[in-house]
Amino acid sequence: MFDKVVDSKKGKTLNYQFSKDHMKFLAVDKKRKKAILITQLSLLVVFFALWEIAARLELIDTFLTSYPSQMWHLFLKLAKDGSLFKHIGVSTFETVVGFLLGTFFGTLVAILLWWSDFVSKVLDPYMVILNALPKTALAPIIILWAGAGITGIIFTALTISIVVTILGVYGGFTEVDEDKIKMLQTFGATKVQTLQKVIIPASIPTIINALKINVGLSWVGVIVGEFLVSQAGIGYLIVYGGQVFKLDLVMTSVIILAILASLMYQGVAYFEKKLMKGR
Repeated sequence: MFDKVVDSKKGKTLNYQFSKDHMKFLAVDKKRKKAILITQLSLLVVFFALWEIAARLELIDTFLTSYPSQMWHLFLKLAKDGSLFKHIGVSTFETVVGFLLGTFFGTLVAILLWWSDFVSKVLDPYMVILNALPKTALAPIIILWAGAGITGIIFTALTISIVVTILGVYGGFTEVDEDKIKMLQTFGATKVQTLQKVIIPASIPTIINALKINVGLSWVGVIVGEFLVSQAGIGYLIVYGGQVFKLDLVMTSVIILAILASLMYQGVAYFEKKLMKGR
């Protein structure tokens, strides 16, 4: 038994129909997602509430850990004089640029590796070695090569994320169904057509996963770079707060960093949702 679905905005009956069982499943799934969201928010509220209570009762050393109300007052103070938004803007710009460049060039190199089996076999051990290197520890050398300032910080973010992108995306390319590729080749498809029609469309989930991973890696690269050379940004605030023993500034900066990284991740998730819906 099926029910007609009406578009509430246009007042028209749509061409597709859902069974009552399917509608019931969607309602249950919606309730489950809402329950998960409420639980997540509740855990966050409880965490900050317990933190505040422990500070008020002097169960923790507030000099070392600060506490939510103190961080909130500092946040309002920094927001009022405008300095906070300057630091957020600098770090966000560096992260977004490093994120986009790392994803773009990493995907290009992955395409090159898929295109040429010879190049892939030659570069494979070097990719493994580069991935194993502690790139954050090499950040001082990277910044010396790329130059101090925003350029060096962006390049640090790029180098941290690009190798993971290459390995992840190339791995997705190699897992595409060989039968589909052979079918196109049977009909005389060129390598470019195979890439456009099969490889990239089939690897979209893998590319999206690479984007999600790169969000965190890009922020790591930017913060490490700002630790070393920046005079503005979230990393600079963390270092400055530690140097002058203003731990409330350090903790506030860490919370802001977590919020920014989460928002950026949600942006990628929203892009994934729209892209997969389009597919």
